[in-house]
Amino acid sequence: MVAIRDKGVIQMNLTRRHFLGTAGAFGLGFGGLGLLFQDRAMAVPSGPAIAEGFGPLRRDPEGRFDLPEGFRYRIVSRKGDRMSDGLLVPGRPDGMAAFPGPDGTTILVRNHEISSDDPENGAYGEDRALASGIGSRTFYDDGFGKTPGLGGTSTLVYNTRTGELVEQHMSLLGTVRNCAGGPTPWGSWISCEEDVSTKDDLHAQDHGWCFEVPAIAGPTTAEPKPIVGMGRFNHEAIAIDPVSGVVYLTEDRPDGLIYRYIPNVPGKLHEGGKLQALARKAVPSFDTRNWGDAKPTRVGETFEVEWLDLEGIDSPQDDLRLRGFERGATRFARGEGMWYGNGAVYFACTNGGSALKGQIFKYVPSAAEGTTAEAEHPGRLTLFVEPNDGGLIDNCDNLTVSPWGDLVACEDGSGEQYLVGVTPEGAIYKFGRNADAGNSELAGATFSPDGSTLFLNVQSDGLTLAITGPWKKRTA
Repeated sequence: MVAIRDKGVIQMNLTRRHFLGTAGAFGLGFGGLGLLFQDRAMAVPSGPAIAEGFGPLRRDPEGRFDLPEGFRYRIVSRKGDRMSDGLLVPGRPDGMAAFPGPDGTTILVRNHEISSDDPENGAYGEDRALASGIGSRTFYDDGFGKTPGLGGTSTLVYNTRTGELVEQHMSLLGTVRNCAGGPTPWGSWISCEEDVSTKDDLHAQDHGWCFEVPAIAGPTTAEPKPIVGMGRFNHEAIAIDPVSGVVYLTEDRPDGLIYRYIPNVPGKLHEGGKLQALARKAVPSFDTRNWGDAKPTRVGETFEVEWLDLEGIDSPQDDLRLRGFERGATRFARGEGMWYGNGAVYFACTNGGSALKGQIFKYVPSAAEGTTAEAEHPGRLTLFVEPNDGGLIDNCDNLTVSPWGDLVACEDGSGEQYLVGVTPEGAIYKFGRNADAGNSELAGATFSPDGSTLFLNVQSDGLTLAITGPWKKRTA
């Protein structure tokens, strides 16, 4: 498929109904406010600036989560709750996305970053007894009938008008350490394993794959079939350009790469495709991490990219990133959260920057992304944010694009954990703070399709929150 962005005309095979049906996942809420902001220039200042945001944070009398005046949160789901399918809400919730559901509800598909040796956080109880009634074919890895993979995804149906949880159930079973992922324009969630375990006494299958989970209400589970064309490595997140259908992927390694997957049939990821790695054009094996004395990349610096074909993508030695770098691919410091919005793909590198406090990059695809014509008009990568100050952003992990165009970033640093906003101009503001003494990682920020609610996970506490308030302050 050739997708051309020319004079405002978009030609693509993804249907308008599918795209609009998942508009909230791409920051298009508030009845189209996102569309208004899609084409705003994303200029970057020479250094981090402070934005007003929604105003100062107010202390939560419950000691759970501090928010600006006028905002409130509701605990939607809690680790250990009994779900509609009889299983328990798993712990360690991570990446998440929201989709339109029946009767105006919102469907959330939520990852769980649980290793196979952590049954306390699993959906089946500490002794895995609740797994005994589930057929082995329902699991990707049933652990020889004894130690099924404890990661996977759960699906929630939530009514944003009444603030009520309608139901929740497991929707992907038998995977391991499902960290992040991303929504598709056709109404599904791609869940990624941040684990490259191979077959052993605990695992009956190799891990390190991506899986597709339809966003469906009702207690159904996805076919646990890995998308082998998207490679086997320490996956973190994905984002899909709805114009070209190209999938972008991050890798959570200190020497990781950024990948793209060009499916043979747009929207049919299981039908094969081409996996490639990002490389700075004319600068082979470039390093963006800005570690040490050298400062090879400045905030606001933009460079053209090319994409290198990769071989041996099943990578039994977990060396795909090393072979890619040797061939000329660009290196990044722990690629984590990734999201499409404002006509670009944003991704976080959690340990990038001279102070190891993280970076956020912005990739603008070519007008002919994924085709031979892109050689003449290549995509462009910009270092959008590198604060080098934990007081501004402390190790950004998951991120999303808001309906008004700001990024909303989840911190995973060493101290207090904040929810941070970043304006289209690169200015930073605090939006929320985990007030609990545990300072748990925040994850999975995503807006409901109607733009009324921001959903968020507090990982160590096993909570999913629904945040509401005067969002339209940021549209003035």
